Amino acid sequence: MKILVCPLNGPRPVSEFAYGGEVRLSADPNTCSDAEWSSYVFNRSGSPGAKYEWWCHIASGFWFVVLRDTARDVVIDTFPAEVVRRGLAPLPAPSAGAASRSPPGAIASPGATSSASGDAPDAAP
Repeated sequence: MKILVCPLNGPRPVSEFAYGGEVRLSADPNTCSDAEWSSYVFNRSGSPGAKYEWWCHIASGFWFVVLRDTARDVVIDTFPAEVVRRGLAPLPAPSAGAASRSPPGAIASPGATSSASGDAPDAAP
């Protein structure tokens, strides 16, 4: 069973969570061109590697950010949603063994921060 460490609820089975998409900077619909808005709405980075992603703990409705290596299916860290407002750290450089797969159950995060805020993020996932 895969375990994901929620910043509010601690280690929980991954079945208790919903994926909300990659964290991306939102284009300003009032000032961007049609091409920029179209690119924001329809284009995603599908390349494997470290990505910040929105996740929600379904039972509590708590939205948070996961730094996950999609090539290895490994969670690097989890953060409360308010880190997006303060600014996310740059993504780590790819590791030499990024193409190898981790064993089942490797999604657990080694250390997660805690937060009492369960508000949904400002930006839509």
